[in-house]
Amino acid sequence: MISIGLCLTCRLISQTTGSRTVNVTLPVVTLMDVEPAGTISLNYTAPSEAGNTVTAPAANTAKWINYTSAILPAGAARRITASVSQLIPGTDLRIQAAAASGSGGGALGIPSGQIILTTTAQTIISGIGGAFTGNGTNNGHRLTITLVPNTYANLTARTNTPVVIIYTITE
Repeated sequence: MISIGLCLTCRLISQTTGSRTVNVTLPVVTLMDVEPAGTISLNYTAPSEAGNTVTAPAANTAKWINYTSAILPAGAARRITASVSQLIPGTDLRIQAAAASGSGGGALGIPSGQIILTTTAQTIISGIGGAFTGNGTNNGHRLTITLVPNTYANLTARTNTPVVIIYTITE
């Protein structure tokens, strides 16, 4: 009677196993954009009194860099660089990315500090791993863009001179 009870108990708590193949695809993702779309204007103001300097435009903080970065080789990191299409004599166009904020996550990038933009690409954010910043304004890295005179003697009158800032995300 006892041995029959033990056999029934063993059968009631026995387990079986099985296996199935699951195919997983994780694409390499490297996406970046600047939000919101559209141009910004940086306009000097003429002095109202002889002997005074032109007034540099206020810093623009309307733009944000958003990115998604996924599936990097072990130990690799991405970076974002910036350059300009042309230089305006007598001026410095400066850019600085702030620390990431908003709804993102992962290994977000580290801002490099303020740089003077040139026609040669320079790193503004480094150390981007598997990360996403969130989309749109108030997500990612806020950009501060300023225009200041560097050599007053080289300033020349201009009207609506387009300068394109070129951003690139790369490994």
